[in-house]
Amino acid sequence: MKKMTSGAVAFAAASAIVLAGCSSDPADDPTTDPTNTDTETPVEVAEADLTMWWMGQEDDNTAQLREFLEAEYTEVNGGDLTIEYVGWGDAIAALTTALPDAANTPDLTEVGNTQAATFTTVGAFLDITDMYEELGGDKLLPGFVEAGSVGENVFAVPYYFGSRFGWYRKDIYEAGGQSVPTTLAEVTEVHAALKEQDLGGFYIGGQDWRNGVSWIFANGGELATYDGSTWTSALSSAESIAGMEQWQELFTTAGVAQTTDTDEVYNAVNDDMLSGLPAAAQMAPNWAGCCIGVPTGEEDADGNAILAWDDAVNGFYALPGVDGGIAPVFAGGSNIAISAATPNVEQSKQLLRIIFSDEYQTLLAELGFGPANSDFGDIYAGLAPQNEVALATAQAAKLTPAAPGWAAIEADQTLEQYFQAVAEGGDVTTLAAEYDEKINAKING
Repeated sequence: MKKMTSGAVAFAAASAIVLAGCSSDPADDPTTDPTNTDTETPVEVAEADLTMWWMGQEDDNTAQLREFLEAEYTEVNGGDLTIEYVGWGDAIAALTTALPDAANTPDLTEVGNTQAATFTTVGAFLDITDMYEELGGDKLLPGFVEAGSVGENVFAVPYYFGSRFGWYRKDIYEAGGQSVPTTLAEVTEVHAALKEQDLGGFYIGGQDWRNGVSWIFANGGELATYDGSTWTSALSSAESIAGMEQWQELFTTAGVAQTTDTDEVYNAVNDDMLSGLPAAAQMAPNWAGCCIGVPTGEEDADGNAILAWDDAVNGFYALPGVDGGIAPVFAGGSNIAISAATPNVEQSKQLLRIIFSDEYQTLLAELGFGPANSDFGDIYAGLAPQNEVALATAQAAKLTPAAPGWAAIEADQTLEQYFQAVAEGGDVTTLAAEYDEKINAKING
Protein backbone atom coordinates (compact mmCIF):
# COMPACT_ATOMS: atom_id res chain seq x y z
CA MET A 1 0.00 0.00 0.00
CA LYS A 2 1.17 3.51 -0.66
CA LYS A 3 2.62 5.49 2.19
CA MET A 4 0.43 7.91 4.09
CA THR A 5 1.05 11.58 4.54
CA SER A 6 1.02 13.51 7.77
CA GLY A 7 -2.55 14.49 6.97
CA ALA A 8 -3.55 11.24 8.63
CA VAL A 9 -2.63 12.69 12.00
CA ALA A 10 -4.89 15.66 11.41
CA PHE A 11 -7.84 13.36 10.95
CA ALA A 12 -7.50 11.90 14.41
CA ALA A 13 -7.53 15.40 15.86
CA ALA A 14 -10.66 16.20 13.88
CA SER A 15 -12.51 13.02 14.84
CA ALA A 16 -15.06 14.81 17.01
CA ILE A 17 -15.97 17.07 14.12
CA VAL A 18 -16.18 14.11 11.75
CA LEU A 19 -18.48 12.24 14.10
CA ALA A 20 -20.78 15.22 14.35
CA GLY A 21 -20.76 15.95 10.63
CA CYS A 22 -20.90 12.44 9.19
CA SER A 23 -24.07 11.06 10.75
CA SER A 24 -26.62 10.06 8.16
CA ASP A 25 -29.97 8.37 8.46
CA PRO A 26 -31.74 6.93 5.39
CA ALA A 27 -34.99 7.96 7.09
CA ASP A 28 -33.97 11.59 6.51
CA ASP A 29 -33.51 10.99 2.78
CA PRO A 30 -36.66 12.03 0.91
CA THR A 31 -35.78 9.64 -1.92
CA THR A 32 -36.46 6.60 0.27
CA ASP A 33 -39.47 5.21 2.06
CA PRO A 34 -38.32 4.34 5.60
CA THR A 35 -41.67 2.73 6.39
CA ASN A 36 -41.26 0.10 3.70
CA THR A 37 -40.25 -3.10 5.46
CA ASP A 38 -41.34 -5.46 2.69
CA THR A 39 -38.08 -7.00 1.50
CA GLU A 40 -39.79 -8.36 -1.62
CA THR A 41 -40.74 -4.87 -2.81
CA PRO A 42 -37.74 -2.70 -3.76
CA VAL A 43 -37.72 0.83 -2.44
CA GLU A 44 -38.01 3.36 -5.24
CA VAL A 45 -34.82 5.40 -5.48
CA ALA A 46 -34.90 8.86 -6.99
CA GLU A 47 -32.54 9.90 -9.75
CA ALA A 48 -29.40 11.59 -8.39
CA ASP A 49 -25.92 12.48 -9.55
CA LEU A 50 -23.06 10.87 -7.66
CA THR A 51 -19.38 11.61 -7.20
CA MET A 52 -16.87 8.88 -6.47
CA TRP A 53 -13.17 9.32 -5.66
CA TRP A 54 -10.57 6.93 -6.98
CA MET A 55 -6.96 6.99 -5.84
CA GLY A 56 -4.09 7.30 -8.30
CA GLN A 57 -4.39 8.45 -11.89
CA GLU A 58 -6.25 7.23 -14.94
CA ASP A 59 -4.72 4.79 -17.40
CA ASP A 60 -6.21 2.63 -20.14
CA ASN A 61 -7.48 0.00 -17.71
CA THR A 62 -9.02 2.35 -15.16
CA ALA A 63 -10.62 4.26 -18.04
CA GLN A 64 -12.48 1.09 -19.04
CA LEU A 65 -13.62 0.56 -15.47
CA ARG A 66 -14.76 4.17 -15.18
CA GLU A 67 -16.71 4.04 -18.43
CA PHE A 68 -18.46 0.84 -17.35
CA LEU A 69 -19.55 2.28 -14.03
CA GLU A 70 -20.70 5.57 -15.54
CA ALA A 71 -22.85 3.79 -18.10
CA GLU A 72 -24.27 1.22 -15.67
CA TYR A 73 -25.13 3.77 -13.01
CA THR A 74 -26.98 5.96 -15.50
CA GLU A 75 -28.89 2.93 -16.76
CA VAL A 76 -29.88 1.83 -13.25
CA ASN A 77 -30.52 5.21 -11.65
CA GLY A 78 -30.82 7.76 -14.44
CA GLY A 79 -28.35 10.12 -12.80
CA ASP A 80 -24.76 10.87 -13.78
CA LEU A 81 -21.70 9.40 -12.08
CA THR A 82 -18.54 11.49 -11.91
CA ILE A 83 -15.32 9.72 -10.95
CA GLU A 84 -12.54 11.99 -9.72
CA TYR A 85 -8.91 10.95 -9.19
CA VAL A 86 -6.98 11.84 -6.05
CA GLY A 87 -3.25 11.17 -5.74
CA TRP A 88 -2.33 8.55 -3.15
CA GLY A 89 -0.12 11.04 -1.40
CA ASP A 90 -3.03 13.46 -1.07
CA ALA A 91 -5.66 10.90 -0.10
CA ILE A 92 -5.73 11.23 3.69
CA ALA A 93 -5.64 15.02 3.71
CA ALA A 94 -8.30 15.29 1.01
CA LEU A 95 -10.64 12.81 2.68
CA THR A 96 -10.08 14.40 6.07
CA THR A 97 -11.29 17.72 4.71
CA ALA A 98 -14.11 16.48 2.48
CA LEU A 99 -15.78 13.60 4.32
CA PRO A 100 -17.35 15.64 7.16
CA ASP A 101 -18.79 18.19 4.69
CA ALA A 102 -22.12 17.00 3.25
CA ALA A 103 -21.90 19.66 0.53
CA ASN A 104 -18.47 18.54 -0.70
CA THR A 105 -18.04 14.92 0.34
CA PRO A 106 -17.63 12.26 -2.34
CA ASP A 107 -20.60 9.94 -2.13
CA LEU A 108 -18.29 6.95 -2.34
CA THR A 109 -14.54 6.71 -2.14
CA GLU A 110 -11.71 4.31 -2.64
CA VAL A 111 -9.34 4.19 0.33
CA GLY A 112 -6.11 2.30 0.95
CA ASN A 113 -6.60 -0.79 3.06
CA THR A 114 -4.24 0.48 5.76
CA GLN A 115 -6.03 3.82 5.70
CA ALA A 116 -9.53 2.42 6.18
CA ALA A 117 -9.32 2.18 9.98
CA THR A 118 -8.49 5.88 10.18
CA PHE A 119 -12.00 6.68 8.98
CA THR A 120 -14.09 3.75 10.17
CA THR A 121 -13.14 4.30 13.80
CA VAL A 122 -14.41 7.90 13.81
CA GLY A 123 -17.67 7.26 11.98
CA ALA A 124 -16.73 8.84 8.64
CA PHE A 125 -18.09 5.90 6.62
CA LEU A 126 -21.64 4.61 6.38
CA ASP A 127 -22.41 1.33 8.15
CA ILE A 128 -23.10 -1.18 5.34
CA THR A 129 -23.27 -4.32 7.44
CA ASP A 130 -26.74 -4.99 6.03
CA MET A 131 -25.22 -5.17 2.52
CA TYR A 132 -22.30 -7.43 3.40
CA GLU A 133 -23.86 -10.69 2.24
CA GLU A 134 -25.20 -9.37 -1.06
CA LEU A 135 -21.82 -7.80 -1.85
CA GLY A 136 -20.04 -11.13 -1.46
CA GLY A 137 -20.05 -12.03 2.21
CA ASP A 138 -17.50 -14.71 3.05
CA LYS A 139 -16.23 -14.68 -0.53
CA LEU A 140 -14.55 -11.34 0.18
CA LEU A 141 -10.96 -11.46 1.39
CA PRO A 142 -11.29 -11.57 5.18
CA GLY A 143 -8.24 -9.43 5.96
CA PHE A 144 -9.61 -6.57 3.87
CA VAL A 145 -13.06 -6.88 5.44
CA GLU A 146 -11.45 -6.72 8.88
CA ALA A 147 -9.57 -3.57 7.90
CA GLY A 148 -12.85 -1.88 7.05
CA SER A 149 -14.79 -3.07 10.08
CA VAL A 150 -15.31 -2.04 13.68
CA GLY A 151 -16.30 -5.04 15.72
CA GLU A 152 -19.06 -6.85 13.81
CA ASN A 153 -20.00 -3.77 11.79
CA VAL A 154 -18.71 -3.36 8.22
CA PHE A 155 -17.97 0.12 6.89
CA ALA A 156 -15.58 -0.47 3.96
CA VAL A 157 -15.46 -3.49 1.67
CA PRO A 158 -12.52 -4.80 -0.38
CA TYR A 159 -12.00 -3.44 -3.88
CA TYR A 160 -8.85 -5.07 -5.25
CA PHE A 161 -5.85 -6.80 -3.70
CA GLY A 162 -2.13 -6.74 -4.07
CA SER A 163 0.14 -9.32 -2.49
CA ARG A 164 3.86 -9.74 -2.08
CA PHE A 165 6.01 -12.67 -3.09
CA GLY A 166 9.51 -13.54 -4.19
CA TRP A 167 10.83 -12.51 -7.61
CA TYR A 168 14.13 -14.19 -8.44
CA ARG A 169 16.88 -14.60 -11.01
CA LYS A 170 16.96 -18.16 -12.31
CA ASP A 171 20.37 -17.60 -13.88
CA ILE A 172 21.97 -16.53 -10.59
CA TYR A 173 20.39 -19.40 -8.68
CA GLU A 174 21.67 -21.85 -11.29
CA ALA A 175 25.17 -20.37 -11.28
CA GLY A 176 25.33 -20.77 -7.51
CA GLY A 177 23.84 -24.24 -7.45
CA GLN A 178 20.75 -23.13 -5.51
CA SER A 179 17.08 -24.04 -5.76
CA VAL A 180 13.90 -22.21 -4.85
CA PRO A 181 13.66 -22.22 -1.04
CA THR A 182 10.86 -24.25 0.54
CA THR A 183 11.07 -22.91 4.10
CA LEU A 184 11.69 -19.46 5.53
CA ALA A 185 15.07 -20.56 6.93
CA GLU A 186 16.09 -21.70 3.46
CA VAL A 187 15.43 -18.18 2.12
CA THR A 188 18.36 -17.05 4.25
CA GLU A 189 20.50 -20.12 3.52
CA VAL A 190 20.09 -19.91 -0.27
CA HIS A 191 20.96 -16.24 -0.50
CA ALA A 192 23.75 -16.38 2.06
CA ALA A 193 25.33 -19.10 -0.09
CA LEU A 194 25.00 -16.95 -3.21
CA LYS A 195 26.46 -13.96 -1.41
CA GLU A 196 29.45 -16.01 -0.21
CA GLN A 197 30.12 -16.85 -3.86
CA ASP A 198 29.90 -13.16 -4.81
CA LEU A 199 26.98 -13.94 -7.12
CA GLY A 200 24.16 -12.05 -5.47
CA GLY A 201 21.91 -11.87 -2.45
CA PHE A 202 18.44 -11.01 -1.24
CA TYR A 203 17.21 -7.43 -1.69
CA ILE A 204 15.04 -6.12 1.12
CA GLY A 205 15.46 -2.57 2.38
CA GLY A 206 16.36 -1.97 5.99
CA GLN A 207 13.27 0.24 6.44
CA ASP A 208 11.03 -2.00 4.36
CA TRP A 209 8.63 -3.17 7.05
CA ARG A 210 5.83 -3.85 4.57
CA ASN A 211 7.81 -6.77 3.19
CA GLY A 212 9.76 -7.52 6.38
CA VAL A 213 6.65 -7.95 8.52
CA SER A 214 6.05 -11.26 6.73
CA TRP A 215 8.79 -12.75 8.92
CA ILE A 216 6.84 -11.69 12.03
CA PHE A 217 3.58 -13.09 10.67
CA ALA A 218 5.20 -16.36 9.55
CA ASN A 219 6.51 -16.99 13.06
CA GLY A 220 3.05 -16.47 14.55
CA GLY A 221 3.63 -12.89 15.70
CA GLU A 222 1.46 -9.82 15.33
CA LEU A 223 2.04 -6.09 15.10
CA ALA A 224 -0.61 -5.49 17.73
CA THR A 225 -3.38 -7.30 19.59
CA TYR A 226 -6.88 -6.20 20.64
CA ASP A 227 -8.65 -7.21 23.86
CA GLY A 228 -12.06 -5.87 22.94
CA SER A 229 -11.39 -2.31 24.06
CA THR A 230 -7.68 -1.54 23.75
CA TRP A 231 -4.98 -2.15 21.14
CA THR A 232 -1.52 -3.15 22.41
CA SER A 233 1.69 -3.36 20.41
CA ALA A 234 2.95 -6.94 20.19
CA LEU A 235 6.54 -6.55 18.98
CA SER A 236 7.83 -8.00 22.26
CA SER A 237 5.95 -11.28 22.01
CA ALA A 238 8.16 -14.34 21.71
CA GLU A 239 6.79 -15.02 18.23
CA SER A 240 7.37 -11.48 16.95
CA ILE A 241 10.91 -11.45 18.34
CA ALA A 242 11.65 -14.80 16.68
CA GLY A 243 10.44 -13.40 13.37
CA MET A 244 12.53 -10.25 13.63
CA GLU A 245 15.64 -12.19 14.62
CA GLN A 246 15.16 -14.38 11.55
CA TRP A 247 14.69 -11.30 9.37
CA GLN A 248 17.80 -9.71 10.91
CA GLU A 249 19.83 -12.79 10.03
CA LEU A 250 18.61 -12.60 6.43
CA PHE A 251 19.48 -8.92 6.18
CA THR A 252 22.96 -9.20 7.71
CA THR A 253 24.11 -12.47 6.12
CA ALA A 254 22.34 -12.51 2.77
CA GLY A 255 21.12 -8.96 2.10
CA VAL A 256 22.30 -6.62 -0.67
CA ALA A 257 20.25 -3.55 0.32
CA GLN A 258 21.12 -0.64 2.58
CA THR A 259 19.73 -0.15 6.08
CA THR A 260 18.07 3.08 4.94
CA ASP A 261 16.42 1.61 1.84
CA THR A 262 12.62 1.64 1.78
CA ASP A 263 10.08 -0.44 -0.16
CA GLU A 264 10.03 1.68 -3.30
CA VAL A 265 12.20 -0.55 -5.53
CA TYR A 266 10.11 -2.97 -7.59
CA ASN A 267 12.86 -4.04 -9.99
CA ALA A 268 15.94 -4.74 -7.88
CA VAL A 269 16.41 -8.06 -9.69
CA ASN A 270 17.25 -6.18 -12.89
CA ASP A 271 20.98 -6.08 -13.59
CA ASP A 272 21.40 -2.31 -13.56
CA MET A 273 19.64 -1.56 -10.27
CA LEU A 274 22.37 -2.09 -7.69
CA SER A 275 25.94 -0.81 -7.49
CA GLY A 276 27.26 -3.84 -5.58
CA LEU A 277 26.22 -7.47 -5.75
CA PRO A 278 23.09 -8.05 -7.85
CA ALA A 279 19.82 -9.07 -6.29
CA ALA A 280 19.24 -12.76 -6.81
CA ALA A 281 15.75 -12.27 -5.35
CA GLN A 282 13.52 -9.67 -3.79
CA MET A 283 10.06 -9.27 -2.28
CA ALA A 284 7.68 -7.14 -4.33
CA PRO A 285 3.94 -6.82 -5.05
CA ASN A 286 2.23 -8.60 -7.92
CA TRP A 287 2.21 -5.44 -10.04
CA ALA A 288 6.03 -5.38 -10.02
CA GLY A 289 5.90 -7.60 -13.10
CA CYS A 290 5.55 -4.40 -15.11
CA CYS A 291 9.13 -3.47 -14.29
CA ILE A 292 11.05 -6.74 -14.21
CA GLY A 293 12.89 -8.15 -17.22
CA VAL A 294 16.00 -8.08 -19.35
CA PRO A 295 16.94 -5.33 -21.83
CA THR A 296 15.60 -5.85 -25.35
CA GLY A 297 18.12 -3.49 -26.89
CA GLU A 298 15.37 -0.99 -27.67
CA GLU A 299 14.49 2.29 -25.97
CA ASP A 300 11.22 4.08 -25.33
CA ALA A 301 10.46 7.67 -26.36
CA ASP A 302 12.22 8.95 -23.23
CA GLY A 303 15.39 7.00 -23.94
CA ASN A 304 14.82 4.36 -21.27
CA ALA A 305 15.73 0.76 -21.99
CA ILE A 306 12.73 -1.40 -22.83
CA LEU A 307 12.66 -4.56 -20.74
CA ALA A 308 11.01 -7.88 -21.47
CA TRP A 309 10.23 -10.82 -19.21
CA ASP A 310 12.48 -13.78 -19.97
CA ASP A 311 11.40 -17.17 -18.58
CA ALA A 312 15.00 -18.35 -18.70
CA VAL A 313 16.09 -15.50 -16.41
CA ASN A 314 13.08 -14.34 -14.42
CA GLY A 315 10.97 -16.33 -11.98
CA PHE A 316 8.79 -16.00 -8.89
CA TYR A 317 7.59 -18.00 -5.90
CA ALA A 318 5.49 -17.54 -2.80
CA LEU A 319 7.49 -16.71 0.31
CA PRO A 320 7.57 -20.02 2.19
CA GLY A 321 6.49 -20.37 5.80
CA VAL A 322 8.59 -21.52 8.74
CA ASP A 323 7.62 -25.14 8.08
CA GLY A 324 6.87 -24.78 4.39
CA GLY A 325 3.66 -23.83 2.67
CA ILE A 326 2.95 -20.12 2.17
CA ALA A 327 3.97 -17.45 4.65
CA PRO A 328 1.41 -14.77 5.54
CA VAL A 329 2.46 -11.59 3.76
CA PHE A 330 1.33 -8.00 4.05
CA ALA A 331 -1.44 -7.28 1.56
CA GLY A 332 -1.72 -4.23 -0.62
CA GLY A 333 -4.75 -2.86 -2.39
CA SER A 334 -7.77 -0.85 -1.42
CA ASN A 335 -11.29 -0.76 -0.01
CA ILE A 336 -14.46 1.11 -1.02
CA ALA A 337 -16.79 2.93 1.34
CA ILE A 338 -19.82 5.21 1.30
CA SER A 339 -19.42 8.55 3.04
CA ALA A 340 -21.56 8.81 6.15
CA ALA A 341 -22.26 12.43 5.17
CA THR A 342 -23.63 11.67 1.71
CA PRO A 343 -27.16 12.97 1.07
CA ASN A 344 -27.50 10.15 -1.50
CA VAL A 345 -27.48 7.02 0.62
CA GLU A 346 -29.67 4.73 -1.48
CA GLN A 347 -28.14 5.91 -4.74
CA SER A 348 -24.67 5.21 -3.35
CA LYS A 349 -25.81 1.73 -2.41
CA GLN A 350 -26.99 1.25 -5.99
CA LEU A 351 -23.50 2.04 -7.24
CA LEU A 352 -21.91 -0.24 -4.66
CA ARG A 353 -24.10 -3.10 -5.93
CA ILE A 354 -22.92 -2.39 -9.49
CA ILE A 355 -19.28 -2.49 -8.35
CA PHE A 356 -19.83 -5.90 -6.79
CA SER A 357 -21.89 -7.25 -9.67
CA ASP A 358 -20.64 -10.26 -11.62
CA GLU A 359 -20.08 -8.08 -14.68
CA TYR A 360 -17.87 -5.54 -12.98
CA GLN A 361 -15.94 -8.07 -10.91
CA THR A 362 -15.23 -10.01 -14.12
CA LEU A 363 -14.00 -6.86 -15.85
CA LEU A 364 -11.84 -5.98 -12.85
CA ALA A 365 -10.20 -9.42 -12.98
CA GLU A 366 -9.77 -9.37 -16.76
CA LEU A 367 -7.95 -6.04 -16.55
CA GLY A 368 -5.44 -7.42 -14.06
CA PHE A 369 -6.80 -6.10 -10.78
CA GLY A 370 -6.85 -8.80 -8.12
CA PRO A 371 -10.57 -9.06 -7.36
CA ALA A 372 -11.43 -9.13 -3.67
CA ASN A 373 -14.28 -11.57 -4.40
CA SER A 374 -12.72 -15.04 -4.57
CA ASP A 375 -15.31 -16.25 -7.11
CA PHE A 376 -13.45 -14.24 -9.75
CA GLY A 377 -9.94 -15.21 -8.71
CA ASP A 378 -9.59 -17.86 -11.42
CA ILE A 379 -10.11 -15.24 -14.13
CA TYR A 380 -7.36 -13.12 -12.65
CA ALA A 381 -5.05 -16.10 -12.07
CA GLY A 382 -5.37 -17.16 -15.69
CA LEU A 383 -3.97 -13.90 -17.04
CA ALA A 384 -0.34 -14.58 -16.12
CA PRO A 385 1.58 -17.28 -14.24
CA GLN A 386 2.57 -14.91 -11.43
CA ASN A 387 -1.09 -14.11 -10.83
CA GLU A 388 -1.61 -17.64 -9.53
CA VAL A 389 1.03 -16.94 -6.88
CA ALA A 390 -0.47 -13.52 -6.21
CA LEU A 391 -3.90 -15.05 -5.60
CA ALA A 392 -2.54 -17.75 -3.30
CA THR A 393 -0.52 -15.27 -1.26
CA ALA A 394 -3.42 -12.81 -1.09
CA GLN A 395 -5.63 -15.48 0.43
CA ALA A 396 -3.05 -15.94 3.19
CA ALA A 397 -2.28 -12.24 3.56
CA LYS A 398 -2.63 -10.08 6.65
CA LEU A 399 -3.13 -6.37 7.12
CA THR A 400 -2.08 -3.76 9.64
CA PRO A 401 -4.15 -3.45 12.84
CA ALA A 402 -7.54 -1.78 12.40
CA ALA A 403 -6.65 0.60 15.22
CA PRO A 404 -7.67 4.27 15.39
CA GLY A 405 -4.10 5.47 15.84
CA TRP A 406 -2.48 3.32 13.17
CA ALA A 407 -2.40 6.13 10.62
CA ALA A 408 -0.34 8.24 13.04
CA ILE A 409 2.11 5.36 13.47
CA GLU A 410 2.58 5.08 9.71
CA ALA A 411 2.79 8.85 9.28
CA ASP A 412 5.58 9.04 11.87
CA GLN A 413 7.40 6.12 10.19
CA THR A 414 7.66 4.32 13.51
CA LEU A 415 8.02 0.89 11.91
CA GLU A 416 10.59 2.14 9.40
CA GLN A 417 12.69 3.27 12.37
CA TYR A 418 12.26 -0.04 14.17
CA PHE A 419 13.22 -2.16 11.18
CA GLN A 420 16.22 0.03 10.39
CA ALA A 421 17.46 -0.27 13.98
CA VAL A 422 17.17 -4.06 13.73
CA ALA A 423 18.89 -4.05 10.32
CA GLU A 424 21.77 -2.12 11.87
CA GLY A 425 22.34 -5.02 14.25
CA GLY A 426 20.52 -3.83 17.37
CA ASP A 427 19.31 -6.27 20.00
CA VAL A 428 15.82 -7.27 18.90
CA THR A 429 14.40 -7.82 22.40
CA THR A 430 15.56 -4.40 23.59
CA LEU A 431 14.37 -2.63 20.47
CA ALA A 432 11.01 -4.40 20.53
CA ALA A 433 10.33 -3.15 24.04
CA GLU A 434 11.37 0.37 23.07
CA TYR A 435 9.12 0.48 20.03
CA ASP A 436 6.20 -1.19 21.79
CA GLU A 437 6.22 1.81 24.10
CA LYS A 438 6.27 4.25 21.16
CA ILE A 439 3.46 2.45 19.36
CA ASN A 440 1.31 2.12 22.48
CA ALA A 441 1.44 5.89 22.92
CA LYS A 442 -0.31 6.35 19.57
CA ILE A 443 -2.20 3.22 18.63
CA ASN A 444 -5.46 3.93 20.42
CA GLY A 445 -5.77 7.43 19.03
